[in-house]
Amino acid sequence: METNNEVESSKDIKMEGVKGPGDQNAPRDTYKIAYIIHFLLGAGNLLPWNALITAVDYFAYLYSTKHVEKVFAVAYMSSSVLVLIVMLSWGEWGRRLNFRLRMNLGYSMFVISLMVAPVIDWAWCSSDSNEPPNGAYAVTVASVIVCGLADGLVGGSLIGSAGKLPKEYMQAVFAGTASSGVLVSILRIITKASFPQTPKGLRSSAHFYFIVGTIILICCILSCNLLYKLPVMQQHYKLLQVDPLCSRPKFWSVAGKIRWPAFGIFMIYVVTLSIFPGFIAENLESKLLRDWYPILLITIYNIADLLGKSLTAIYLLNSIKIASWACIARLMFYPLFTACLHGPKWLKTEVPVVTVTFMLGLTNGYLTSVFMILTPKSVPVSEAEISAIVMVVFLGLGLVAGSVLGWFWVI
Repeated sequence: METNNEVESSKDIKMEGVKGPGDQNAPRDTYKIAYIIHFLLGAGNLLPWNALITAVDYFAYLYSTKHVEKVFAVAYMSSSVLVLIVMLSWGEWGRRLNFRLRMNLGYSMFVISLMVAPVIDWAWCSSDSNEPPNGAYAVTVASVIVCGLADGLVGGSLIGSAGKLPKEYMQAVFAGTASSGVLVSILRIITKASFPQTPKGLRSSAHFYFIVGTIILICCILSCNLLYKLPVMQQHYKLLQVDPLCSRPKFWSVAGKIRWPAFGIFMIYVVTLSIFPGFIAENLESKLLRDWYPILLITIYNIADLLGKSLTAIYLLNSIKIASWACIARLMFYPLFTACLHGPKWLKTEVPVVTVTFMLGLTNGYLTSVFMILTPKSVPVSEAEISAIVMVVFLGLGLVAGSVLGWFWVI
């Protein structure tokens, strides 16, 4: 597997000296406040998506005849990629909307979309009807699309910004995205266990769950507005000032330089999203755990994903080539999960499924973090932000392709 000069030179680079622009006089984040805020914003970026897919038992009850998880995945990922493509196509528009405005807009859209499901359910409860209101499912899917649009806006802005900063901020963002899955899973388990295991208890627990998620997103809005008032961030951006007369790097020009990392991140999410959450939520059953089974499997995946993304803070693989081959090797998850569905009885039991799910999350988290840290540092500083957004676009394309492939488990 060959790459061009820019990426080839970064494959085996030792990252100790690659902390970002202005390293020698790099500002110090004394109390790690900027790191913590990047972590929180990363968590907030994926919290709504994790909230939607982890409430699988709730949506399965409301819309029992629909393939909710698979529809949500396609709707969310497609709209997210659409926003990223628009941001890149009309770069001038993106520059007119400054970082803080884009983040505030995106998180506000998250808050609105996350409250749609409980509001519909409250209306349903007040009508004394046993059937969901007409159009309730369509409105719910529409709210998922809005959530995806917000994800593209927030994710593209946040990761593009972190790509220009020292590598620890990108690591913080992706550790945060992984932590949101764990946080949401734990929150869902607590809310589900705290209410009676009845239809009314299920709905009450889900309402409480979405409200807590919304409060966390409001905290993200406040944190975003605080971030760029921090002296350490103001110093970073002074060091990063580029000649305004310089032409903005072109998307495809930068994409050509990082084609193997872009291919790798695409492959990661094609494999992951074609299995998670649809296959785990809809295709696997446990007589012992019943409707707790998909929730616990999603929790295990999220914990493994967090571990993988946190491992790069301890050990960072410095070869893009090896990471790319590892992404291709993840195709082995297809026969493994197929065996869990159609293989011998012992493979259909909880232990093998939990083990394979854990490995799916661990490899997803670690390889994602490796690519997103290494790639912006493998191009000139002026192209770092675009390279990070290119990676997010290919990540999104992988999510869309994977969520569409997820329907093949139904066939």
